[in-house]
Amino acid sequence: MPPVPSDPDSVAAANDPVALLPHRPPFRFVDRVARLEPGHSIEARYRVTGQEPFLAGHFPGNPVFPGVLQLEALAQTGAIAVLSDERYAGKLPLFGGVESVRFRRLVRPGDELVLLVELERLSARGGWGRGRALVGDERCCEGRLLFALG
Repeated sequence: MPPVPSDPDSVAAANDPVALLPHRPPFRFVDRVARLEPGHSIEARYRVTGQEPFLAGHFPGNPVFPGVLQLEALAQTGAIAVLSDERYAGKLPLFGGVESVRFRRLVRPGDELVLLVELERLSARGGWGRGRALVGDERCCEGRLLFALG
């Protein structure tokens, strides 16, 4: 049986990997983790409730979850996969860039994003991951994510 962490943050992260993120509402775009292979891959979820403050001004009367925040949700999802690997515990994953990004479907209040990230390369300084956001079986956003570790 693995040792029980004594640090309250470690205990929280062991029970809920989302707690590994330094982000807090209203700028956390991961609700829960469905599957996690530390340092390799992750599947997470985020439900767009319609109560997000920025939706009031993003196409008023026709709210759309912004594509850049879909990318942020993918980056946060990838950060959980990185931070859950004990080699990178306590690091700060920062966005370094994106490649080959495509937005394919509007995301609206009530939609649940399925966030999938496969880490391609990890080093002490950062790495690359490939992410996809889906609603049901429909692709919403996809691209390659570069991150640096601070």
